[in-house]
Amino acid sequence: MWSAHGSQQVKILSEGTAISKPHGGNLVNRFSNIDPSGLSSISISADLANDVENIADGIFSPLEGFLSQQDFENVVEKGRLSNDVPWTIPIVLDVDESAASKIKDSGNVLLKNPDGLGVAVLNVEEVFTFDKEKTVKGVYGTTDNSHPGVAKTMAMNDFLVSGKIDYVKRPESTEIRKYRMTPLETREAFSKAGWKKIVAFQTRNPPHVAHEILQKTAITTRDGVFVNPLIGKKKSGDFKDEVIIKSYEVMIEKYYPENRCKLGTLHTEMRFAGPKEAIHHAIMRQNFGCTHIIIGRDHAGVGNFYEPFAAQKIFDDYPDLEIAPIFFPAFFTAGSVLHLPTPKYVLTMRSQENKLAVLSYVH
Repeated sequence: MWSAHGSQQVKILSEGTAISKPHGGNLVNRFSNIDPSGLSSISISADLANDVENIADGIFSPLEGFLSQQDFENVVEKGRLSNDVPWTIPIVLDVDESAASKIKDSGNVLLKNPDGLGVAVLNVEEVFTFDKEKTVKGVYGTTDNSHPGVAKTMAMNDFLVSGKIDYVKRPESTEIRKYRMTPLETREAFSKAGWKKIVAFQTRNPPHVAHEILQKTAITTRDGVFVNPLIGKKKSGDFKDEVIIKSYEVMIEKYYPENRCKLGTLHTEMRFAGPKEAIHHAIMRQNFGCTHIIIGRDHAGVGNFYEPFAAQKIFDDYPDLEIAPIFFPAFFTAGSVLHLPTPKYVLTMRSQENKLAVLSYVH
């Protein structure tokens, strides 16, 4: 399946019915057979280890490693790479001054996950400092330390290391990773299912009635829904990953129409960057092959840091994305009936009957 390096072969269907092209034009492949023996090493967090694997698999295409200083600054200031390709979330490796000095002289360094497994070799290109306050303002839109993304950034080490990665060893398969899919695997699954219009559904929660309405609406208007729960660090009070997965297993097996909904997990942390993260979520799903993504009220938000529909409005700034957003407004209730207004009609879920129906058309 894998070549030594470079882009991966992607099946593109006929014009007008294509699974989305990868972001930037090609799926990145950073897997390698190189021997990392003898290299100096540094330990990275579980979340960063996930993101290194996401780079290698092409989930973060077109990234091939950690951002250069020029790309980093462009992402913070403009939400784009230095070549103007959309990218809104900095993917970086931070180190302290002592490690920075050693890395500068080493050339290559082995990245080890929290279990001590050497997962990737970083080909060091640059070591640079960054303005933390400018970074959080550009990415999160605030410098308020009560925002989890701001707090994490302000606690980062002062030096960033850039360079391409060579992925050398996947972690062993676990129960929580059994639904993890690469873009090649999702694209093959969509093609085998005969899906041409695929809606991505981002979630960090088990399914509930509002999500059910969104997913059912997508199923009735497109070929299929790719439910893509985020697995990784979230925030205090969020549901456990195992609960989310088990809930969707039951929904897909017992409830949704056959061959209209697929489950695959996305192993990366929530940044709670609101509109900037909505674009990041869309890019990843485009790389999976999805043609559409559902963006609801306060997507990837936290607290009251973002306007309710800021994550929808930001797509006006990114007309060059291949994937198309599907916007839904807020739900409202009237008695025992849950309503979802759309531009053409109002959908309703009656709690006693548990059925989705068109309540009335909006002219």
